[in-house]
Amino acid sequence: MQQLVEGIHHFHNIGFRERQELFSRLRNGQEPEACMITCADSRIVPNLITNSEPGELFIVRNVGNIIPCFGTSNNGEMAAIEYAVVELGIQDIIVCGHTGCGAMKALVSQAATIDAGRLPHVSSWLRHAQATLEIVKDHYGHLQGEKLANAAAEENVLVQLEHLRTLPVIASRVSSGRVRLHGWMYKIDSGEVFYFESEAGQFLKFGDASVSASEGVAVAGRREEKRPRTGTELHG
Repeated sequence: MQQLVEGIHHFHNIGFRERQELFSRLRNGQEPEACMITCADSRIVPNLITNSEPGELFIVRNVGNIIPCFGTSNNGEMAAIEYAVVELGIQDIIVCGHTGCGAMKALVSQAATIDAGRLPHVSSWLRHAQATLEIVKDHYGHLQGEKLANAAAEENVLVQLEHLRTLPVIASRVSSGRVRLHGWMYKIDSGEVFYFESEAGQFLKFGDASVSASEGVAVAGRREEKRPRTGTELHG
């Protein structure tokens, strides 16, 4: 805790003052560029990954970057997304998974690492990724360990994008082109980010140089039956 308290003092005395003009503008409201739904994992820092400033990302976080379907009771994720789209006018929504995801490891583990008696809420929460588990069972029996968990993380991104489309305001805006959905995967050990390209049916790495206008834009169209394929740099 002491480190965090010292960090607060450093931010107030140095960091905040260095960006005082930015924070002065932000006090009048927010106009974020995109909504990013990602995992609560402490190793995932959306603004760091995207090199974005405060006010540029509307961030929704939870265990496993999961979005319960429309109609689920007490659905705070959908409430946040609805607000982002309707009130803030956000046109780009990103679901970002990551390698080494503990939620996905628990989901696919035959040892049932999530103890329903000890962690009942986590166990219940992962039911919203049941479709991910069934897809993994059907298509990834040849993988084990970390590779299996990473494949599950990729599939989970696509499943949660489908859940997003069950929200009426998202479905209507996607169909008319007013909202674009994106599926990303972040590789923790290298800092690389991969985006799902629906026509190719695979996750591709963002270019090392300047990103082209087409990369990562509206890449998460309705999925075909072919499974996502990635290079060894993501599954490895």
